[in-house]
Amino acid sequence: MLRKTILLVLILFVSRLTAFAHFDFNDNCVDAYHAIMRLKFAEARQIIQREKQADPNNKVTILLENYLDYYGLIASDCKSDYEKLKDRKSERLALLEDDNQDSSPYYLFCQAEVYLQWGLIKGRFGDYFSSALDLRKADGLLKENAKKFPTFLPDRKSLAVIQIVFGSLPSNLKSIARLVGMSGNTQTGVKQLEALRKELPDSKYSFFNNEVIFFLCQTSIDILHKENDYDELISYLQGMDDQSLLKTYLQGYIAEKTAHNDDAIKFLEAAPKSSEYAVVPEIDYLLGNARLNRMDTDAYVDLLKYVKEYRGVNYIKDAYMKTAYCFFLQDNQDKYYYYAKLARTEGYAIDEKDKEALREAGDARPDLNLLKVRVSFDGGYYDKALAILKSIKTYSLGLLRDKIIYYYYLGRVYDKTGQPNDAIVNYTQAINMGKVTSYYYAANAAFCMGRLFEQRKDNDKAAYYYQMALDMKSHEYQSSIDNDAKAGLRRVGK
Repeated sequence: MLRKTILLVLILFVSRLTAFAHFDFNDNCVDAYHAIMRLKFAEARQIIQREKQADPNNKVTILLENYLDYYGLIASDCKSDYEKLKDRKSERLALLEDDNQDSSPYYLFCQAEVYLQWGLIKGRFGDYFSSALDLRKADGLLKENAKKFPTFLPDRKSLAVIQIVFGSLPSNLKSIARLVGMSGNTQTGVKQLEALRKELPDSKYSFFNNEVIFFLCQTSIDILHKENDYDELISYLQGMDDQSLLKTYLQGYIAEKTAHNDDAIKFLEAAPKSSEYAVVPEIDYLLGNARLNRMDTDAYVDLLKYVKEYRGVNYIKDAYMKTAYCFFLQDNQDKYYYYAKLARTEGYAIDEKDKEALREAGDARPDLNLLKVRVSFDGGYYDKALAILKSIKTYSLGLLRDKIIYYYYLGRVYDKTGQPNDAIVNYTQAINMGKVTSYYYAANAAFCMGRLFEQRKDNDKAAYYYQMALDMKSHEYQSSIDNDAKAGLRRVGK
């Protein structure tokens, strides 16, 4: 009898827990979310645990724990961590789906976010088909939720991200999107995020705004290549917490990718280094790149720190090759060859930068002045790059590779400094000399020519050069240049 009574009490207790399960994005949950977005993961875990103790039935904590895994994997880029954690998706979904809470917009949203975040992470680690299925499921849940709760703004954040993802897929992955019945438009998604960025701060969902800014900045730099939007993108970050490591990272990333090199160094050097924060090795990689662009003699320190702390597969070869270049600029030939050898033997040739590093490590040594031009150009020091180029006598360049590089960078510098006619002359030289080689310079010169003519509203010539870039095959950065050229053809209606 006693056993039956205890069993009945347990059943009633469990039933009561289930009955009162709910979704409350309360102050505790908002604080945990902000800690995650600052990349203060330990603090976030403490707040989540506090909320679990105060309200064991609040299922928003399940979503927050998924956020921790999502941003943790972005920070570490570690495949073994991904393999250990990915089964948590189904466990969390089972908990979220356990009790139908039609009265809360967070019921379907939390499920959709779990699908979305794992879809994005799976794509990052190469599980493309599973990624597409998760994103499709997220899309369906979000659209269903938007019909039920049309004023629930967070749905729009995630729907915009899905638009961007499927709108920016490289050609080799579009068949997977078609197979799962998904398509997207990057420009549409960006416009949706920009509109939401303006609307969120005055709403009760304002705490999601930092995430919207994160996606906007990543898309603008990595997909749309908005190299001239530095001031606008940096302004997006002004409202973020100065104690946020994510803010520091985005500031440095935007500054470096838009050739504001001194700003990049200033931002990245100011990154908080307390043990309260997640380890983000990419900050060292970015800082090493920026210091190399400025030709700092100690740039290799940050690059080698990245190699030591990073547990993923990207940019290892690139970091070693740039370390080699750092010593080459100092006329330390022994260390140049040592690190060039490591660029050949260590790391993986998956990312296009690593593929280029592998090729460079096995190629003839660079011309010293052209290497100075390259790093100066990458840092946005265009006057310095042009002065070095003008000091070079082309007849002194013995390798065809170096002649192509000379004309390519002369075109690039003139392009960046508002001298399009001179840019076109030198791009044409680079194309003529390099179109049958495996170097990327000719293909990218053709793409840049297309962009110049597009700016002049000469769509026929723009299309001609975009197509020329596409027609060049078997060169470095093939996928990136092809995708940019195809986007150019779409813009000019060809």
